[in-house]
Amino acid sequence: MVPMRSIVPISELKHYVDQEIEVAGWVDTLRDQKRMQFLIARDHTGRVQAINEKRGDELERTISALTPESVLYATGRVVSNQKVKLNQLEIVLSGIDILSIAQTPIPINETAALEARLDWRYIDLRKPSNRLIFLVQTEIEAAMRAYWLEHGFIEIHSPKLVEGATESGAELFQLEYFGKTASLAQSPQFYKQMAMAAGFNRVFEIGPVFRANPSFTSRHDTEFTSIDMEISWIESHEDVMAFEERWLQYALGIVAAKYGKEIKEHFGVELGVPSVPFPRVSMKEAYDILQSKGYEPPEKGDLDPGGERTLAQHIKEKHGHEFVFVKDYPISVRPFYHMRHAGRPDTTRSFDLIWNGLEITTGAQREHRYEPLYQQAIEKGVNPDSIKHYLEFFKHGCPPHGGFGMGLTRILMNVLGLRNVREVTFLYRGPNRLVP
Repeated sequence: MVPMRSIVPISELKHYVDQEIEVAGWVDTLRDQKRMQFLIARDHTGRVQAINEKRGDELERTISALTPESVLYATGRVVSNQKVKLNQLEIVLSGIDILSIAQTPIPINETAALEARLDWRYIDLRKPSNRLIFLVQTEIEAAMRAYWLEHGFIEIHSPKLVEGATESGAELFQLEYFGKTASLAQSPQFYKQMAMAAGFNRVFEIGPVFRANPSFTSRHDTEFTSIDMEISWIESHEDVMAFEERWLQYALGIVAAKYGKEIKEHFGVELGVPSVPFPRVSMKEAYDILQSKGYEPPEKGDLDPGGERTLAQHIKEKHGHEFVFVKDYPISVRPFYHMRHAGRPDTTRSFDLIWNGLEITTGAQREHRYEPLYQQAIEKGVNPDSIKHYLEFFKHGCPPHGGFGMGLTRILMNVLGLRNVREVTFLYRGPNRLVP
């Protein structure tokens, strides 16, 4: 078996001064001067200057044939040079092995519009700031999982081909399925609740969901990664909120400790670790606050993006906090499976979590009793026959439970101070984008 080449990451070159090494990466820039050739090589850890004194030899001709973004192996001696801006190091080249020549010109540059960048996403993602997005994504998912596992959760993977709707039938992607019609899952909600009926006690899932939403806003997409959890034996939705705020505090603390400096450098954002508990306001209190600010949401009983921003600004000014739970939504804007308050049948035990003016979570205590659930479905205009398999979960004993769903891209938008889901999605899907 041929051994792998001994490649030194560019960020580690400081440990190899006066040694012969080999690096692998892309040509970042190239200057072919009269007596010297200079190229900046880039890998996933950084950049380094490499030089070659012209002698009319094969190495000179190889470097002259390079183009920006070509891929290569470069060998040479690492030397210290205080005049070099890139870490005061450079490589005196002894050889180059061209692995892939990049065609010119490169189709996008640093000033390209977002849609053009999405057309050439694989090139756009080569930027260190874009790589950082997905390092942060990896770290925050790992931290979330670590907290869940520490607190007795089981990971599930629910089906993405389903028979009926979990949220709104108007947002279903439908497809032919062996002579029947199936849908792409909008949410793992029903299956999380099935796990509660199965006695799993605490579950989580990080996976894709699909919404046939013809929206062109900066916060919507037709396929995204949903972060979901469900827990049993709760007293109310307050228990779910209390868990979520501690879980988020832990995950954001991990990310801030590992990547806070780089986030500040690339995105200008000071990632703070939130204190707990988060502020809480009822929907009625939220409307009173908005009224005092002269803001009138267009839909009664809910918050639109403008209302979320206005409320968040008030919470920031009054409590110095970036997060706020808005709870106790009216039944008119919540799905049939949300539990209703005892003595207040028009109000649900539900909540949204708003972070810096952007709603990132919807959660609730669920109705776990068969008869009330059946009646609430009818009241909301849901045909019980269309959800009969779901209703079966509650016929043979189910503990009180609740949970939430959260969009991963909205979390990343806030962590990095970005305002468009397209920028924090590996490959975005929307009404007008199905490639690459």
